[in-house]
This record gives sequence, structure tokens and C-alpha cells, in this order.
Amino acid sequence: MNPALPALQALPYLALPIGVAYSGGADSTALLLAASQCWPGQIQAIHIHHGLQAAADDFVRVCQSVCADRKVPLHVVQVAAGHAPGESPEDAARRARYAALAGTATQSGLGGVLLGQHADDQVETLLLALSRGAGLPGLSGMAPQFERGGVMFYRPLLQISASSLRGWLMQQPIAFVDDPTNLDERYTRNRIRARLLPALAEAFPQFRTTFARSARHAAQAQALLLEVAQQDLLLVGLPPAIKVLQALSQPRQANLLRHWLQLQHATPSAAQLDQLMVQISACRTRGHQIRLKVGGGHVSRVSAVLHYRAGAGKSAEQ
Repeated sequence: MNPALPALQALPYLALPIGVAYSGGADSTALLLAASQCWPGQIQAIHIHHGLQAAADDFVRVCQSVCADRKVPLHVVQVAAGHAPGESPEDAARRARYAALAGTATQSGLGGVLLGQHADDQVETLLLALSRGAGLPGLSGMAPQFERGGVMFYRPLLQISASSLRGWLMQQPIAFVDDPTNLDERYTRNRIRARLLPALAEAFPQFRTTFARSARHAAQAQALLLEVAQQDLLLVGLPPAIKVLQALSQPRQANLLRHWLQLQHATPSAAQLDQLMVQISACRTRGHQIRLKVGGGHVSRVSAVLHYRAGAGKSAEQ
């Protein structure tokens, strides 16, 4: 049996018709076949053509053939996935891909999009987060479902290994593609896949299950911290009152400040957050100023409250 099938059958109610993000690789192919079996006539495939490699046109031809054989409508969407200076090519391609998936789903009247990320992808995500010193949001891994661009996305395969999906598919008379960039160890995720996952499998055979459990625990803890931050923000006010902030414990103050800054579309580094808390603690006189660069803007003191301004504008007069 297609290992993706039970995972789809276990999903709660989904609004149909629904899309499948279909790269032509083994994982998304198994997902597409399972979805078309679960909901015949209610599936549409969406293939994102990044144009970043010579084999991209061959991927399209394979997708067209598989979809034609199963009478699944296929949308091929070309995107410009170039990255800005200082921006990760992977991040740029990911943003372009999700924007294209959401736009196509909206235009086609789809109730959401199914994604083929699996248990190995989740482990790679967690190891990347650990290597970067991430907090709970990063250690929560990939969410089983999320909303972007007004469209719901679902990851039903997060408990299924890549080997089980590929092993089943190789026994079927169905074409799929192997992206040659997945073997390029210049990319950190590929090095993790090639070097670390085999070592983990040898040392801890159940690592996919235990890593997934840790990600769920981290996600629950992060959800609780968000609730606390939302409650504290009601107490501190918008913009945040400095004296009320000073009355909070250090962990709650850090949690609240991180949440407030994210609401301003600014993500502070650990060092920036620590420095901001030092400045808030020292702010005991009328003339004490606060000014700290965070993200693409600055946090400053305006009278008795904190203010965030995007860009490099001058601090307000106290």
C-alpha cells in the first residue's frame, strides 16, 4: 500500500477540491497518487518551474505524463526565484514557491494545498535549527498545517520516512524524477541528509519518531509562550510602557519584547534582545534615552513608552 494513503485518510475534513504541490520527485508523486485515490476528480497538481537548472523542463514533462495518465489537472507555474544580495538562494526560492502555490490555489478555487515534506525533512529542519542556536519556534520544526497568502497548507507525511515512500514508488510502473541538486553537498541540508541521517539511523534507529515528538513538545511550549506574551501585552499596552515592562521578570520581559517586535515585522537577534533589556532596566530617569537597531529599524524611547520605527530615522526627542 502507498504509505501516504493512511496519512491522508487520517486527516480531518478538508475543503475540496484541493491542490498537491507536485515537483515530480518521489515524495510528491506518492502524495499525488494517494490524494487522487482518496478524492477522485477533486485533485489538481501544481508544479513550480523555478528555471534554476537545465533539467527543469524534463521535470515538467514527467509531471505532465503522470497527470495525463491519471486525468489530474496540472498547473505549471514559472517563477523568478533569484535572490537579493545577502539573501539565501534557498529562502528566495522557498518564498517564490509558496507565493506561486497560494496564488494558483486561489485562482483555481482550491480549498488548500498538500505538501510532500516527510519525516526526514522534519529531522533535517530540526538539525538546521539546532546548528543555528534557534529558540522554540525553530525547534518546533515544520507545522503540520499553516496559512500563507490566505491559503491553507497541509503536511500529512511528517510521520513517514523518505525511504518508505521511495521504496513503494520504485515497485510501481510510475515515473518520477531525482533532482540532481539534492546531491550537492554545498547546501547544508544536503550534507545533513548525506552524512548525519545515516549516522543517526545507525546509532538511534527510532530517531525520526523521537525527533518528531520533541518538535511537538517545542511547538506546544511555544504556543504557551505566545499566549503569555499576548496577555502581557494587554497589561503593558501598545506602545509598551517602560515602567510596566520593568516590573516583569526577565524571561517574561524577553518573551513579550520578542512578540512585540515580531508584530512590527522585526526579528531581534539574541544579542539585540539582551541589549534592549539592559537599556530598559537602566531607564530610570526622564532624560534616559533608548536607541537600538533591531532588524531593519530602531527601538527608541518616546516619553514613557517604547517605539519601533522601520528604517534609520532619528530618535524622537524625549
